[in-house]
Amino acid sequence: MRRRGILALLGGAVALGPFWARAQQSMPEIGFLHQGLPEPIPLMDAFSKGLDAAGIGVERDVRIEHRWAEGQYDRLPALAKELLGRNVAVIAANFLPAALAAKAATRTIPIVFLSVGDPIASGLVSSVNRPGGNVTGIALGFTRSGPKNLELLHELLPNVAMIAVLMNPTNPNAPHQVNDLQAAARSFGLQLDIFGASTANEIDEALERVAERQIGALLVTADGFLIGRQDQLLTLVARY
Repeated sequence: MRRRGILALLGGAVALGPFWARAQQSMPEIGFLHQGLPEPIPLMDAFSKGLDAAGIGVERDVRIEHRWAEGQYDRLPALAKELLGRNVAVIAANFLPAALAAKAATRTIPIVFLSVGDPIASGLVSSVNRPGGNVTGIALGFTRSGPKNLELLHELLPNVAMIAVLMNPTNPNAPHQVNDLQAAARSFGLQLDIFGASTANEIDEALERVAERQIGALLVTADGFLIGRQDQLLTLVARY
């Protein structure tokens, strides 16, 4: 799935080939805007391999300029402007907050988004078949997969009636994710206790409260920052 998704993303970038001419550098740059922590090396390797498969060699034909918000979504607008200041030829935006920041920053430079749950509802595009404007990309349903994850958790722990949910309140997807989970919880006869965390310290505090309340299960919503803190989460879960 990841490889196909990245190749599809890069296929979209290649389709925007005429825009490479806009770049002012001797070698065009791809701006890669990330909402979370530095991605695992395999993802970056796959990105480079996907470009190569499309006939675009990194450091031969293009350079990749990364900007990481490290879970601080309020930094994304400034990071997007930094990329624009470099006259990048195209912006790749990972997850919805990064895509929205990129779209707000420019109406001319092509933007290719990755891992966005509902690009129409979020206002990124007006249509899936005809996105229009300067934005296109890949919509992956996992950002709205909470109800299915809740169902699986309920099947694994049928005697647990209260489930803790950890979400990032600064993520634009968060209200939709929580609403979806609450509707699913009612259908399963479950109760949810919602905890918000957008920093490492807040994760510590949230998991401590989960332990104090003796809640028997934890569901973490799809969020770039929380995904990047998986080692911290696993350590805390093992501790409590």
